[in-house]
Amino acid sequence: MAEETLFERVERALDLIRPAIRMDGGEVELVAVEDGVARIRMVGACGGCPMSTMTLKMGIERAVRQQVPEIRAVEAV
Repeated sequence: MAEETLFERVERALDLIRPAIRMDGGEVELVAVEDGVARIRMVGACGGCPMSTMTLKMGIERAVRQQVPEIRAVEAV
């Protein structure tokens, strides 16, 4: 079995929190992983939500960094 790429590992970490995001009508798409930074796109209800920055930093970034320690930041694009 081939080892998972960093992108795949981040995607798997996002899968763990997607149900909670979807309950609020939102979605998160992984766009790229470069130099220890995961770049994501917040769509649906998350796209225009004023709380999306807090969701990104306190929820998504924390969960991703817990699952994938090589990631030092998660940024919205």
